[in-house]
Amino acid sequence: MPSTYTPIATYTSTGVTTLSMTSIPSTYTDIILVIKGQIDQNVYYKINGDTGSNFSQTTLYGTGSGSGASSRETSLSTGIYLGDYIGNPMASTGAMAIVQFLNYSNTTTYKTSLYRMDNAGTGTQAGVGLWRSTSAINEVSVNSSTTNGIVSGTTFTLYGIAAA
Repeated sequence: MPSTYTPIATYTSTGVTTLSMTSIPSTYTDIILVIKGQIDQNVYYKINGDTGSNFSQTTLYGTGSGSGASSRETSLSTGIYLGDYIGNPMASTGAMAIVQFLNYSNTTTYKTSLYRMDNAGTGTQAGVGLWRSTSAINEVSVNSSTTNGIVSGTTFTLYGIAAA
């Protein structure tokens, strides 16, 4: 079934620690976040500002110079990490991450996200994130553990996907 990608918002960082996309409309079936640029240290995304231990993730990763591995983490309160198993793949320019939030506006099920990120210099990581909440997603934030770690010029584009 074909889909239509509609840009909802685009943000360009001016050198911040957290970038939040708020007031996400509930009119799409899925939303996709595309990040291009550079983020220093432990990059993670959080949903609706939740600070409880309601996040889990399963990750596959590889460095290109050897075989990769997998990891599973539960009861995370910080959010879902991007690239923490292969060093910090977003720490150099040219990195990219894509996060798809499935059925994000449904209010009867937990929310699943699929993510993949890569950088030619450090490796590739893909995974599944789970937010254990039945609330609709109306805010997504991307965070760095370093002050002003979301380097100036890094772009964030949020797309809505409508079923055709």
